[in-house]
Amino acid sequence: MANESILQINHLKKTFGKHEVLKDINLQINDGQVTTIIGTSGSGKSTLLRCLNLLEEASGGQIMYKRKNILEDGFDRVQYRAKVGMVFQQFNLFNNLNVLENCTVAQTTVLKRDPAEAERIALDQLKRVDMGPYVKAKPAQLSGGQKQRVAIARTLAMSPEVVLFDEPTSALDPEMVDGILEIMNNLAHTGLTMVLVTHEMGFAKDVSDQVVFMDKGILAERGTSEEIFNHPKNERTKEFLQHYLKRI
Repeated sequence: MANESILQINHLKKTFGKHEVLKDINLQINDGQVTTIIGTSGSGKSTLLRCLNLLEEASGGQIMYKRKNILEDGFDRVQYRAKVGMVFQQFNLFNNLNVLENCTVAQTTVLKRDPAEAERIALDQLKRVDMGPYVKAKPAQLSGGQKQRVAIARTLAMSPEVVLFDEPTSALDPEMVDGILEIMNNLAHTGLTMVLVTHEMGFAKDVSDQVVFMDKGILAERGTSEEIFNHPKNERTKEFLQHYLKRI
C-alpha cells in the first residue's frame, strides 16, 4: 500500500566523539514514495543514509523496518541490507570482477539464488541501464557514468524494497549526470521506494513525493516537493534554495 510506512525513524542520534552529527531525527518513509534529503555539506544527510543502511552505528533512537527495530541485537542485518539497497557516490564495484559478476555475486551468496537465475536477473537489469554490451568488461575499463549504471543494476538485481542513493551523480563528469538522473527518474515511476541525497535540485523538485531539509544535524523542515521548493517556511531552507533556484 502506497501510504504504509516501510521505514520509521524515531529520535535517531549519531555522535562521532563529542560531535553530534544527527540530533533527534524523526522521519517516516512510505512504501512506494520518493523521499529526497537536501541540505548543505556537513548537515548530516549522508550519515543519516549510512545509519539506515547500518554502515554507521546509530548512537540512539530507533530505525523501524516493517515495525521491527533494525538496531536491536539479533536483527538479521544481512537480509535487511538485501532488502534496503544502497547506491554510493564512488560506485563501490569489485575491481577484480567483471560487470556481470559484480551483479551476480551478492545474489548467489546472500539471496542463495541459483547462478543461472542470478545471471538472467543481472542481464535484465544491465539492459535496463543500457549496460548490456559491457557484461565482460572490468570496472577499470568503464567511465564513471558506466560504473554508476552498473552499481544501480547491481542493487536492483537484489530485488530491493528500498533503494538509498547517496549523491549518485556527485563523482561524475557533468555530461554523465543526465543519463543517471534519467535512470533514477524512470525508477521513481515504477513504485520503488527511494531515499535520495542529492544536490540536483531540479531533479529533486520533479521526482520527490517528500522533501526533507537538514541543517546542522537536525531535520529543519519537511514537506511535499511543492511545499519545500515553492513555499519553504524555514529561513535556512529559503537561504539554501536561493543558491539553487532563481525563484522560490
